[in-house]
Amino acid sequence: MLVERVPLWTGTPPGPTGGDGNERDTTGPTDGRVAGKSVVRLTGVASASMDVHLPPPDRRTGSGVVICPGGGFHILAMDLEGTEVAKWLNDLGIAAFVLRYRVPTASHRVPSTGPAIDAQRALRIARDKARAWGIRPDRVGILGFSAGGKTAAVALSRAGKALYDPVDAVDRGDCRPDFGILVYPAYLADEHGTIDSANPITPECPPCFLAHAADDPIPAANSLAYFSALRAAKVPAELHVWESGGHGYGLRPVADSPVTTWPARCEAWLRQRRLLVKA
Repeated sequence: MLVERVPLWTGTPPGPTGGDGNERDTTGPTDGRVAGKSVVRLTGVASASMDVHLPPPDRRTGSGVVICPGGGFHILAMDLEGTEVAKWLNDLGIAAFVLRYRVPTASHRVPSTGPAIDAQRALRIARDKARAWGIRPDRVGILGFSAGGKTAAVALSRAGKALYDPVDAVDRGDCRPDFGILVYPAYLADEHGTIDSANPITPECPPCFLAHAADDPIPAANSLAYFSALRAAKVPAELHVWESGGHGYGLRPVADSPVTTWPARCEAWLRQRRLLVKA
């Protein structure tokens, strides 16, 4: 259930600029649909915010997840990879924070920097508001799709090392996610399968679940390389790769492919890590 929209910044956000501040859905009548439904394609985000979706008090597990929608750092797929995912998490008893990170940033030298700063700030705010939102500060994870997967992966790889200088008391809090979920993540590895050297995987990185389709135009090598780096660093990780399914499906069904069973596999992983046990 949507409770409130929380601005992340009180002034000009640190780091690279985003959009013009005229937040709008750019979806047109001929734009691609997913599973027969349209997709909200939000752009123009200058100063990030997050939409807080909380499960009923009697269902709360104490876990929370910051959701980073994808969109190639041009737009945010706000329903497909945002609000629909929040409902799934709420049904599991997990608080969901749908991040409206700054876009577009695709023309920047490092497009993920501004969005990753927003993600780190969102994690800190979630912990700062943990009591009010019914979550535990040590059970706050991050989930990202496609370019949002890159955004989440930077936050995971940084493992608490902030990309920006503190702006207020909230920034005394930890910006390390306690766990990560990456679904068809993009831009994690180069053509040689080498992980981004600016954000290397270390033993301090949190546990991670990854899901990808082998026929995705964003190569599954991104997830494979990230998973291999996590395992090499002895970080707990689980990877699922399906034969087909393509890209950009969120939780919506893909015809003739089991790729969208990934939420069930992820739920099992969350349960195994005791993140669905009420605390």
